Amino acid sequence: MFAKINHVAIVSENYAKSALFYQAVFGMRTSDKTRVSRAQTVGDGYVGLNINPRRAGRSAGLDHFGIEVEDAETAFERIAKKYPRVKWLQRPPNRPFAGISTHDPDGNMFDISQKTMANRTSVYRDQEGNGQVNPRHIDHVALRTMRPDDMAEFYRDVFELVPANTRAGDRNHYLSDGHMTLVIMPWDIADYEGTGIIAAGMDHIGFKVENVATFKDDVEGIAANNPLLAPAPVGTGAEGEKLLDLFRRSCPLGQHQMADCDGVLIDVAAD
Repeated sequence: MFAKINHVAIVSENYAKSALFYQAVFGMRTSDKTRVSRAQTVGDGYVGLNINPRRAGRSAGLDHFGIEVEDAETAFERIAKKYPRVKWLQRPPNRPFAGISTHDPDGNMFDISQKTMANRTSVYRDQEGNGQVNPRHIDHVALRTMRPDDMAEFYRDVFELVPANTRAGDRNHYLSDGHMTLVIMPWDIADYEGTGIIAAGMDHIGFKVENVATFKDDVEGIAANNPLLAPAPVGTGAEGEKLLDLFRRSCPLGQHQMADCDGVLIDVAAD
């Protein structure tokens, strides 16, 4: 496989608490190189989850994802040849996941890295483990965009992600690296009738767990022991119910919909 989806990034005003949430609820592991004064990095053995403190001018929430490639120059050549309006930017050395930040033709931002890039610090490599992926692990990351067909073609052309989970009548595209799936969903303002409108962009994270009922019991127990790690409520009130219904209809991969303690949407399904 030419590329793999190797990290997901969140911006949070409660970044340290969010990191504890993912460790407690999903068993993700942190690196001993992580410093509490900076972004928190946890991982499931395959995908890293980078939780960045919110700075002035930035919105909190699910922010972007990252792709590791065998050869970054090949990816850039493919982008330049067919997508001349797409640009990229070298990232500062304190970004352990990202060598280069770029975007797709609809403006959805993501990172590109290669194992030999200088930014690939030990904070990141510690998350890769020894090929042992947690029983509870990130399975997919989803975005909404106005031109889903064109964006699916972009990620196929440049990164060789493979179409998967094709369903008759499903408007989504599912592109797999063999382990992780990028879900590309259409954004349509009409979908938000009766609820608050959420702009196009990153939508939710999907997790696989060993058993959904067991998982829900564990989450309830964690919240009872530490209310600060309780998931943010979803589906409350008339607008919340409509938004939750849209979440359920938009991505058929999940069996249980929830949010983390900071409101990031999470789709959960049994492995």
